[in-house]
Formats: sequence, structure tokens, C-alpha cells
Amino acid sequence: MLKFRGFLFLYRGLCIIAVLGMAGGCSPQKYKADADKEVYNVIDSKWKNSFGQKTNYRISDTAPPPNDVNIANASIQSGAINLAQAAAMATANNRDYQTRKETLYLSALELTLIRHQYTLQWFGTVDGGYVKKGAGDSREEDVSVSSESGGTFKQILAGGTIVSTRLAIDWLRFLTGDPRTSLASVLSASVTMPLLGSGAGKVELEKLTLAERSVLYQIRDFNRYRQTFVVSIVNDYYRVLQLRDRVANAENNYKMVAESKERLEMEAQAGRRNRFEVDQAEQNMLTAKDGYVSAQQEYEQALDSFKISLSLPADANVELDQNELMALENIGITQPDYTLDMAVETALLRRLDLANSADKIDDSLRLVILATDGLGTELNLLGSASVNSKEKTEFDNLQFHRGTYGLGFEADLPFDRKAERNAYRRALINLEQSRRQYENDVEEVKLSVRNTYRQLIEAAERHKIQVKSLKLARTRVESTSLLLEAGRLTTRDLLDSQNALLQAQNNVTAALVGHMIAKLSFFQDVGILQVKPDGMWQER
Repeated sequence: MLKFRGFLFLYRGLCIIAVLGMAGGCSPQKYKADADKEVYNVIDSKWKNSFGQKTNYRISDTAPPPNDVNIANASIQSGAINLAQAAAMATANNRDYQTRKETLYLSALELTLIRHQYTLQWFGTVDGGYVKKGAGDSREEDVSVSSESGGTFKQILAGGTIVSTRLAIDWLRFLTGDPRTSLASVLSASVTMPLLGSGAGKVELEKLTLAERSVLYQIRDFNRYRQTFVVSIVNDYYRVLQLRDRVANAENNYKMVAESKERLEMEAQAGRRNRFEVDQAEQNMLTAKDGYVSAQQEYEQALDSFKISLSLPADANVELDQNELMALENIGITQPDYTLDMAVETALLRRLDLANSADKIDDSLRLVILATDGLGTELNLLGSASVNSKEKTEFDNLQFHRGTYGLGFEADLPFDRKAERNAYRRALINLEQSRRQYENDVEEVKLSVRNTYRQLIEAAERHKIQVKSLKLARTRVESTSLLLEAGRLTTRDLLDSQNALLQAQNNVTAALVGHMIAKLSFFQDVGILQVKPDGMWQER
């Protein structure tokens, strides 16, 4: 009979667990949607307008908001890609960008769990067992049945006080079918309140504070990354166009040198030129052909690499729009309306990475205060209560007047504080390191702004010089050709002028692109580069 009741106990227990599990569980899709909603509520609540526009920050398997980048413009597989389309494609599809969004998501997801630990938490457990031991020499079997279920909640309050309760119910008689009695329960509770010292509650609350600030740091890091990301995409885009322009220049130079060689060949056959001059022209033509082939290979390699940045296949049949380079030429050289002192002052106020560095000093300071509290006496006020239900079936009728209650204290006197001493000393050193790191970061920001400011001025001056050099090179080729026909110059003079023209053409494009990138880098370093929803940029 006992065996039968034991199996009946297990059967009933499993049925109850199954029913409760199905009633309390949710589908995976519901859990995912719930996590997404809570995570983005956290991010949205901490995102300030000064960080940048709140766009293009949701991970790929969540629904994007209406102002995110247009996916239709980010799905080009062939043809010419303009700069706006490239920025949209990179923002929507770039793999590193996606990883950065996921890093931001995961930091907020971790915070939701830590926050949950400081809210009212309910736990439910059902435990049961049926154990049978062999008869052995006594020929008597030893059979035991046990069961218990319970509901528990725990909460850490703002001051570090920890409150927990547990309601345990004995299901043994109910599950084994004993008609004499059914359920019994016990309610227990405990309170731990720190009066002196750091206390476990204060340590736990510091974990929550650090987690809250960690999400804020991640939001700043993500927006700083978006600024550097758009600059890198624009830089790579124009560099590819620059290499394509070099290919065109090298091709034109090769054709021009080949025409000169053919003309000299005819003049040599007519006895008007020495053969060595024809050889010089032919050697220069071979050099021009080699430069053309090399420029073509370098351009194709750069284009394939840029396709990877857009998350396109390396063999995708796309190219970059040459009109973008012409548009850049039409814009010309424009300088930001900033003095060096204004730029440095603005950067110290707006740089998001510098704000993180400053806030980490506060984090280190709080840890010093917490470690200081741990050096002295730790005193906790303890309270407890235990209340049983009435006998037999009235498990929900708790007898509070017959309960057991306790009040006391727990003290840890500062006799052995070696670990706490070391933690305090470590916290002081970490604080000094945080301060030094911030000071270093301030100087690094100043240095980067000063460098990009000089580079911006240098790029503008270089462009002026290269434009003049190009005009001079074109005039030189024309005049050299005329003087060569008149017999007043040698073939070498003509070949040198043609090579100088090729170099001047490449230098003008390089200076134009260099100035554009220097201007974007300056805006980035000052912290005034605003990333728009379409992935492009504007000065804030």
C-alpha cells in the first residue's frame, strides 16, 4: 500500500508542476518582445538630445522606428552608388555597426536583470521525493516520501535593507491521499538593516548604480562611434573616387605619351629626330602603361574593400558615382568659422568620450567611500518572524498570535580588516588612476583638435598650391610641345612636362579630398558632427 501511495504521490506532484508550468510560462516570442520593450525603454530614458539624434540604434531583428534609415535605399546590388546611398547602406548593413548596436542592447539587457534584483521578486518551488531502500538481511524495505512547496519574495531597499519572506506548504498528506489531514504551512520572514559600515545591501546597491551608469556610457560610446563611422565611410568613398580619378589621369597620360612617341617615330623616319629620342619616348610610354595598370589594380582593390564596408559581396557589380567628385569640386574649399581656442573649448564641452572619462572619476570616488565604510565596525539590525498555520486542513489560517518573533543585532568588530584595508587602498589608487586618465584624455582631446585644425588649414593651402601647379603644368605641356616642334627643346623636356602634368592632376584631386576629410575630422574631434537619420552628416 505504501508503494502505491508513493507512486501516486509522484504522479500527482508531476501533474501539479506541469499545470503550474503551463499556466505561468510564455512563448519565446513573448519573452523576446518583452525584453525588447524593456531594453529600449531603458535606452530611450537615458538618451539625451545632446548625444545625437535617436535613430539607427535598434538591432536588426527588432522593428525600426519610422525615422530610421530607408532600407530600400540601402539594398542596391548593381549600378552606380552615390554618397548618400553609400552612407545609408553602411548604416543599415555594416557588420561592425550592427555589432555596436548589439553591444548597446546587451548592456541595457544586463541592467534590466540587475534592476529586477532590486524589485519585489517572487519565487515558487515544488520539491518532492520517493525513496526506497532494499530489504537486505532484515528483509524489510525502507520507504520514505517527502514533499514541500513554497513561495518566496526578496527585496533590497534604498538604504541597503534586505527583506525576505517565505511561505512553505507541506503537501505530503495531500499527495499521498491520506484522508486524515491535508495541508499545513509556515510563514517566515527576515529583515537585515545596516546601521554601521558598508553592509551587503550597500554593496549590492553600488552594483545597480554602476550598471545604470554603464548603459549611459554605452549610449555615449555608441553615438561617438556613429560620428567616427560616418567619417570613415565618407573618407573611404572619396578615396575610392580619388583612385578612380588617378586611373583616368594615368590612362590619359598613357594616350598622350603614346601619341608623342608616334609623332617622334615619324619624325625620326624623316630624319628630323635622333633614334635615341624615340627610345626615350618609348621608355616613357612603357612607364606610363605600367602606371596605368598599377592604378587600375589599386582602384579595383579599394573598391572591393569598400563593398565589404557596405556589406556587399566583393564581386557585386557596383561602382561609385563620379559625379560626387565633381560636386565636391563645385563646392570648393570652405573653412569652418572657428578659432583654435573656440574649437578646443567646444570639444571639452561636447566630446562624449571625455564625458565618460569624467564620470568614471565619480564611480571611483563612490567606491572609495564604500571601502571606507568597510574599515570600521559593521552593525546590522536583524529581525525575524515564523508563523504556523492551524492544524489539519486550514493551511491558509496563520496563527500570528502564536508566532515566534526575534529582534537582534549582528556586529563585525574591526579586529581583522586586512582584506578591507587592501580594498580601501586599491580604491584610492583606482581613484588617482581615474583622475590621471581624465587629465590625459583632456590633453589628448586638445591635441587632436589642434592637429586637425592645423591639418584643415594645411589642406586648404595645399589645394590652392596644387591648383596653381596644375595650371602651370598644363601651360608647360602646351608650350613645350610648340618649342619642341620649333627645335628649341629636347624630347626629354616634353616627357618631363607630361609627367609633371600627371602628378599635378593627381595632387589636385588628393588635396581636394584631403581637405574634405580634414574638415569632417575637425568636426568629429570638436564634437559638433551630427549624424542624420539617413546616415549622412551635418555640422551641429
